[in-house]
Amino acid sequence: MQTSTLGRKPRMAVHKFASCDGCQLTFLNMGETLLQLADMVELVHFAEAGPVAPDAEVDIAFIEGSVTTEHDLQRIKQIRSNSGFIVAFGACATAGGIQALRNFADAGEWLSAVYAKPEYIDSLATSTPMSDHIKIDLEIWGCPPNKDQVLGAIRAWLYGTLPEQAQDKVCMECKRQQAVCVLVAKGMPCMGPVTQTGCGALCPSFGRGCYSCYGPAEALNTASLAGWFEGLGLLPEEITRHFRHISNSAPEFRDAAANIISTDADHGH
Repeated sequence: MQTSTLGRKPRMAVHKFASCDGCQLTFLNMGETLLQLADMVELVHFAEAGPVAPDAEVDIAFIEGSVTTEHDLQRIKQIRSNSGFIVAFGACATAGGIQALRNFADAGEWLSAVYAKPEYIDSLATSTPMSDHIKIDLEIWGCPPNKDQVLGAIRAWLYGTLPEQAQDKVCMECKRQQAVCVLVAKGMPCMGPVTQTGCGALCPSFGRGCYSCYGPAEALNTASLAGWFEGLGLLPEEITRHFRHISNSAPEFRDAAANIISTDADHGH
């Protein structure tokens, strides 16, 4: 078990970067389970829950959000030096999130179109996951991750191991939930065949296609899925948008989108 020589409880921090706060709510929505967590660790920094000590040295730190400003760059390096073990949790921290869509456009042009004085905006041209800047010890995917993932990671870390992470596809979860396949039965674009489970097949269970909130699954075939989407009548730019969504900076999805664009260009479209 992770303890100090003084026998104290391990110190834990939860840090926020560019995000919607939804991943932090995974902690807060635990209810009574959060009290159990407080028995296992000393929560020294978690602004949304109360304690504020952003520069405290901790044994384990959870980081939500992506790097989007110069200040973020400085802060993430300081957190790395102050933390023994770092967990990037949520789609923004692991794959850039929705705000990383700026990576595929001219961010400066957007700022000029929206703000009267864009020079006052402190924003990088890109929005990037934590692993682009520091060593990450564990990634927990999801938008947001579920509480079992978070608690499982903490419990495993307390006992000196890493948690097992399910990487099977949302399609398998659909079968377990007895959800009708929207891709086959409804001809609806769905990212389930290339997305790892963790959401309980939430969207397909309500007749919607998967948005790939939990990032790429293992042994995925993005080219096959893109071909299926084309067969449904989707244009290349529409197919690209499915891969450039919540987990757009995941290498597997980023490369798939780039290949679609390249192939389309080669065909002269």
